Amino acid sequence: MRCAQKGLCGQTMYKQGDELKLCSRPEWGIGRVTKVEHVTREGARDQRIWVRFPNVGMKTILAGAAEIERMNHTDEDDEDHTLVARENAHEGGWLGEITKKRPEEAMIALPPETTDPFTPLRTRFKLLADLYRFQPEGASLIDWAIAQSGLDDPLSRFNRHELEEFFRRWAFDRDQLARQMFFEARREGADLDDIVNAANGHLAKSLREKIGR
Repeated sequence: MRCAQKGLCGQTMYKQGDELKLCSRPEWGIGRVTKVEHVTREGARDQRIWVRFPNVGMKTILAGAAEIERMNHTDEDDEDHTLVARENAHEGGWLGEITKKRPEEAMIALPPETTDPFTPLRTRFKLLADLYRFQPEGASLIDWAIAQSGLDDPLSRFNRHELEEFFRRWAFDRDQLARQMFFEARREGADLDDIVNAANGHLAKSLREKIGR
C-alpha cells in the first residue's frame, strides 16, 4: 500500500478503527483512528481524524493535507455509511427528506462489509468482533454513536434515551449476525478454532461457549 497523496480529489475517507501510518512520521508507528469529524476545506469534503500512535500517543490530523498509508484498506472501506454521509449525499430531493426523517436506519445499520458474502468468513468475523468493543452505557455509548452517526456530538441530534434504544436494536442485529455466521462456519466445515482466534473480546467468549472450548 502506497502513501495517499495530499489533496482533496479522490481522497480516501477514514472511519473509526482504521489503522494507518503517517508517511512523514513513520517513527510514530501504526496508529488507530479513534474519532472522525467530517469537515469542509476549500469547498471540498475532508476529515479531521484523531489517531492514537503507539510511540507518541494521540495526534489530530487533517486527512486531506497529510500523506497517509492505510494498513487495513479494502475498496469497500471508501464508502461511508454514517448518518452524516447519507444526508450529505442526498441533501436535496425526496430521497434526502426520507433519509432525514428516518435517521434510525443509519443508526442501527451494521457495516455492510460484515454481511458481504464475497468477503471471507474469517475476515467478516474479525470485522464483527471489533463491534463488540462498544457497550450500551457511559463513554462507550457515545463512542459508538460517534462512529455510527459521523456526528462529532451525537447528543446535539439525539437524546441519551434515543441513543440507548438505537444501540439496543443495533446490538440485537449484531448478535443475530454473529450467530448466523457461526452456523455458516459450522455448515461449511470451517476451522472453528481459527475463527475463534480471529475474534476477540465478547464475541470470542460467545463463540467458545457455543463450540465448547
